[in-house]
Amino acid sequence: MTGASAPVGVGLIGAGVISDTYLENLGSYPDVEVLAVGDLDTDRARAQAEKHGVSVSGTAQDVLDHPGVQVVVNLTIPAAHAEVSAAAIAAGKHVWTEKPLGLDRGSTAALLRSAAEAGLRVGCAPDTVLGPGVQTAKREIAKGTIGRPLFAQTSMQWQGPEVFHPNPAFLFAKGAGPLLDIGPYYFTTLVSMFGTVDSVAAMGLRARQEREIQVGPNAGQTFPVETPSTISVLTRFEAGQTGTSLVSFDSPLARQGIVEIHGTEGSLVVPDPNMFEGRIAYVRPFESFGEAPPVQEWIEVPQQGVVTGRGLGLLDMVRAIAEDRPHVASGELGYHVLDVMLSAEESAASGEFVAVASSVAEVPLLPEGFDPFARTL
Repeated sequence: MTGASAPVGVGLIGAGVISDTYLENLGSYPDVEVLAVGDLDTDRARAQAEKHGVSVSGTAQDVLDHPGVQVVVNLTIPAAHAEVSAAAIAAGKHVWTEKPLGLDRGSTAALLRSAAEAGLRVGCAPDTVLGPGVQTAKREIAKGTIGRPLFAQTSMQWQGPEVFHPNPAFLFAKGAGPLLDIGPYYFTTLVSMFGTVDSVAAMGLRARQEREIQVGPNAGQTFPVETPSTISVLTRFEAGQTGTSLVSFDSPLARQGIVEIHGTEGSLVVPDPNMFEGRIAYVRPFESFGEAPPVQEWIEVPQQGVVTGRGLGLLDMVRAIAEDRPHVASGELGYHVLDVMLSAEESAASGEFVAVASSVAEVPLLPEGFDPFARTL
């Protein structure tokens, strides 16, 4: 891909709900071109291809066999992520996969080894950490705005996806639940800022053994809950920071997007890590006060960067290949975040702290002046 003078060819495998977002965004980036869409349901693949002006549709194998496809976007269900990504690597394609990277350490580690041996890249969602929101906040921390970071708090809680999703059972199956479905946004953000997680402790619960679909043609049907629907996680980072994180599909109170970083010289509010932009602001410590503390002044931080959406991580990856630099949302980052979440599941089951075996190199910032809508290849 080095020295490419034309858009990089992309093929999507998985034509479900999220494919619309990817197809819309990738279609707006001049450096990539979607050439094929594949799915187990070939009628659905054809409909998505026609809707977004893609000339080829068919099965997953049709995407893998397409000679112009250099990068496969894996949008299949979590249980198929590692298998489909491994098939793409075997076909000589780079891979961008939706989160999580896989459901177990063995198959995902093998995927990364195979890619490294083949000289191919793996990227993993979420790529929201590449958005102007998290990137601006991370630069503020690097500048020392809040001094030395000490601890973080994150929270995502609401009543659950069965109130909007017509087929939500997979979100409560093994390999999902709020931890593996929503947790990647929060833990990827924390690892991006603090680095490797050393160990975790967690507690979880299932509010109900079965849940009921609320919308769509299957409304009224029930499905089993196979994983904790609420889980609280303590994280300890190698660099010394700690974190407290809640993810829940059981809360009548809807509250999400809470990411707070507290340091020796201030506390920083980071935008919702499920989004690419949002409010960034910080407060300073009190110097002194009398009987009652004064109201703290929030200092707003202007967001810097171009706002876009999902697929940004893939774009960064193809540019990084051409520029021979690390990409931000790497497979190694995705693997470490998966390891953290699996360790949290194990801790919740055992009631003990669990050491996280993997590590990740420092996560780079997006290059200054990165413009998704410029042609660079």
